[in-house]
Amino acid sequence: METTDNRPSLGVIFHPSYPPKSLAEFARRAEAAGFNELWLWDDCFLPGAFTSAAIALTATERIKIGIGLLPVPAYNPLFAAMEITTLASAFPGRFMPGFGHGVASWMDQIGSLPASPLKALEETVLAVRSLLAGETVTMQGSWVHLKNVHMDTIPPDPPDLYVGAIREKSLRLAGRLGDGTILTSLSSPAYIRWAITQITSGMQESAREHHRVVLYLDVKVNEDRQLARLAARRTMTARLPWDDAKLEALGITHDVEDFLRTHLTNEEIVRDFPDLWLDNFCAAGSVEEVARAIHERYIAGADAIIFEPLDGDPACLDEYLNYIPGILNLLSVYQAPGTE
Repeated sequence: METTDNRPSLGVIFHPSYPPKSLAEFARRAEAAGFNELWLWDDCFLPGAFTSAAIALTATERIKIGIGLLPVPAYNPLFAAMEITTLASAFPGRFMPGFGHGVASWMDQIGSLPASPLKALEETVLAVRSLLAGETVTMQGSWVHLKNVHMDTIPPDPPDLYVGAIREKSLRLAGRLGDGTILTSLSSPAYIRWAITQITSGMQESAREHHRVVLYLDVKVNEDRQLARLAARRTMTARLPWDDAKLEALGITHDVEDFLRTHLTNEEIVRDFPDLWLDNFCAAGSVEEVARAIHERYIAGADAIIFEPLDGDPACLDEYLNYIPGILNLLSVYQAPGTE
């Protein structure tokens, strides 16, 4: 939605299953290779994202570090604001915190599943934004309960707050309250356009004028394009059934149902997985194919494309660093949105 160049900002995900001791070196390599952003996850039962962000920020000089996302049921707004203040103050302009519902089964497992995940997300983002602005916050909501809470120290320049969203209500909330939206993997260009329509509606409700769309994209790139595409097919198959909103945006809900009725094993699904679906759900193949897939999503409205390793496969990270110069070169010659 906010584009000033003829190519998107590119980033990469450091999966929380990777050894924490490898994060600093990978962040330095990602920065040197030309990535603009590095994103972290705060998944339950794995290393924490705030401490990981501190490691990555300390190890680098320019690359921006995002957390996408912090599960709001697991964070008191005050303590989230305290952690954000530390990183945003120490590394101004480089830290990008994002909030989301969290995985419902995990939130239930740890005793933090709200009756209304949407209200919990809304109240938390509102409270954190107010605290970072130096306001005294009193809120007796359905999830957030604060009494005259005030931060003694706030960041000189509070960071943008991102919201992770998939469906209509969450997307509109992201547009209404957030400075940016994080779209999860399996987001086709058609879905991105639909999501931006919802985000824009939310922005209009609160008279927001600027918003940034960050897209997670499963990427598998290799000189052997068939090998890369086979790996991507296996990942897409393992994630069935896909999000209904993403199928509906493509108009393939019934096609997928019919496909699954006639393909009963994973081997059959992988073998006959349509190329059109693969190209809509991920970026897989040669450098040229991956660059074109990135550009199509940029044209659809994504401001930042974040490479997501297939199933957390560490081999993807080395491939990204090897092939990113070629991808950047191709992106630089594509036309900007509105000129094609």
